[in-house]
Amino acid sequence: MAPPEKTADPSWEERLRGYREQLACGFPQVGEVFEGCMREALAVLSPEGVDGYLDTARFLGGMGRGVDPVLAFLEEWPPIASRVGEAALPAITASMHALWKSPNAKAITPFLQTLAAVARRLPSRQQLQRYLDLTQEFTERTTGSIHGIHQTFASPGLPDFFAQAPTLLKQLSISGLRNWVDYGIRNYPNHPERQRDYFSLKSADSRAVLQRERYGTLLVDKERLLDLYLRGIWGDSAQLVPYPADPDQPQRAQPYYDASGIRLPDVLDDAPGVSGIDRYRATLAHIAAHRRWSTPLFADNCSPMQRMAIEVFEDSRIEALIMRAYPGMRRIYLALHPTPLAGACDPENTSCLRHRLSMLSRALLDAEHGYQDGELLKFVRHFHETMAQGESSSEEIAELALAYIARTRRQSDQLADVHFTDTEIGYRDDNRHLWRFHELSDDEEMFDEQRPTAIADDVDRLPPRHYPEWDYQSQSYRPDWVSLYESLHPAGDAGDIDRLLEKHAALARRLKRLLDLLKPQDKVRIRYQEEGSELDLDVALRSLIDFKGGASPDPRINMSHRSDGRNLAVLVLLDLSQSLADKVKVGASGGEQSILELSQEAVSLLAWSIEQLGDPFAIAGFHSDSRHDVRYLHLKGYSERWGDVVKARLAAMQAGFSTRMGAAMRHGAHYLAAQKADKKLLLVLTDGQPADVDVHDERLLIEDARKSVEELDQQGIFTYCINLDRKADDYVGDIFGRRYTVIDNIERLPERLPELFMALTR
Repeated sequence: MAPPEKTADPSWEERLRGYREQLACGFPQVGEVFEGCMREALAVLSPEGVDGYLDTARFLGGMGRGVDPVLAFLEEWPPIASRVGEAALPAITASMHALWKSPNAKAITPFLQTLAAVARRLPSRQQLQRYLDLTQEFTERTTGSIHGIHQTFASPGLPDFFAQAPTLLKQLSISGLRNWVDYGIRNYPNHPERQRDYFSLKSADSRAVLQRERYGTLLVDKERLLDLYLRGIWGDSAQLVPYPADPDQPQRAQPYYDASGIRLPDVLDDAPGVSGIDRYRATLAHIAAHRRWSTPLFADNCSPMQRMAIEVFEDSRIEALIMRAYPGMRRIYLALHPTPLAGACDPENTSCLRHRLSMLSRALLDAEHGYQDGELLKFVRHFHETMAQGESSSEEIAELALAYIARTRRQSDQLADVHFTDTEIGYRDDNRHLWRFHELSDDEEMFDEQRPTAIADDVDRLPPRHYPEWDYQSQSYRPDWVSLYESLHPAGDAGDIDRLLEKHAALARRLKRLLDLLKPQDKVRIRYQEEGSELDLDVALRSLIDFKGGASPDPRINMSHRSDGRNLAVLVLLDLSQSLADKVKVGASGGEQSILELSQEAVSLLAWSIEQLGDPFAIAGFHSDSRHDVRYLHLKGYSERWGDVVKARLAAMQAGFSTRMGAAMRHGAHYLAAQKADKKLLLVLTDGQPADVDVHDERLLIEDARKSVEELDQQGIFTYCINLDRKADDYVGDIFGRRYTVIDNIERLPERLPELFMALTR
């Protein structure tokens, strides 16, 4: 049905007056938009649909929430109806009635304001109905539940959820959206502020769950692979830091690098002919090439247009060098670089500089670009002549860019209306590294230049592994909550450990006698096997005689062997938190020694003991500085022998930071589970309960450690704790059950630790 033309037709004026009377709404703002809304509605709605449209708007005008809901519905419903059909109106009206009857009437306005954008992502009635069902469930589960008081409290997060729904549905399926909503409701039923932060996408776990549920290639999943790519191909290393890739922004944030690392989008979808991981590689290659070949230039004497041209020429220069070293990158860059159409920009009314530079960039990359502009072809030729002489330099290419601006500049380039179509090259960084200033400002962008460089022990860190953490209050995991960095422990003087072992020479001799009883003995022969590793000659000859004599021979003529010994792998996990620096009195003289020094003595004796037994074992330490920085330090690997290299690392042990035990145990299990052994033992040595600077509920990390013990049990890993805290009985049983020992007399630790190990593995 075509809309009536806007004329002075009395019949149209009369019909419009009738529609306005049916609406029965006195807000003056409605009168300003009513005719336009009705023309749009009549174009897509049946007569019955028009009646439903006006009846619903009348209800919204009379419910006492002001003019905003009426305006939102009048303007948004016709395009929604054209997409999903007017038959969807009763379900939408029912959702609004439910909100109106609840304490959530103020959420009707954001619900209506975003409904058209939601419908564009859910273009069928069935999909839209699932969204409406989800909003109903959301309302029921979060209304009146604050602090468990069953009164009429509005849902804290519902308006924020409606406001974010279009953004969420651009990244999630309706099933993924349901999972995201369910996590927020389960984890923050009694925390209004946290609930609002979650559903407004401000909290870290909100974004973490969003990443888990969204499509595309997630940086968090590929971080280690990309770090190896950066190191292996480019001989470079930097922390990879994600930033939210917001599809709602008309001009999206670009990658960049600074003192704190390389900033990349947190997720990338596949592009035509290019996978998400290859898009990340293209960006990393571009940035790594800048770091290798670009030299900062002074920006003070360049205009914005000149700087833009220099950046495009410099980007093209380093990409030419990339493709010279790795020709396979050409295919990826050609697929990702836009192809602006010649003549697509109107130079009379629009600034076309960005368009011209994008055409030039494409032409420098693609020999078959097909452009015919004379100036463009001239500078393409100059560029390739410059590059043919070698790597060129940032200064030389900047001179070429300035010449291009001088030759092609137009008066219209200064217009505010800029042509952006096919000019965004998403894999390139924003080139902030390319510019220096004679006079530094105090702008926010300059703060990064004053940041201290990374501390020395961070240099050889591996990329982080992300582990979940158990939230006992919601009985669910917080996904990718903990960032764990592993590295090789620095070395000290191996002679320090030798002197400690000499100090305990008498104890070592006593342990040696016990160890001899536990050592694996020789192989044991298993005879009378139908299948085995070798022939048992005695039985075989007897069977042959029986066969020759006509009797039935014994078919068990083979034998095999088994080791009469141990099949055990061990990981010793040391708590290296700050409390290990505390001093304790030792000996009759009342002298003092730190818990860390006693731990060094005990672990050295334990390592010597395990080496005597021949069990494969590893030693690692851990401490943490919030969930963003859990440090896992390798002291001895399974493939390393007990010797000076390992002793040197033990000698350099230091105490610091906090004790996020669950993450360290999960990571230790990652290595222990890979060992080929019948029995696997994780031995934890600690002097206190799990704690960290960013956790205020002391039960949280205790419950997470308990959950990690359960996870290890399911993997067939036996965990045991040696605790040096006299108050450990209050919490250690909650974590390890009965599998723990509390050593009250800490000075006996060097003696007790090896004995406990032998008792556990006898």
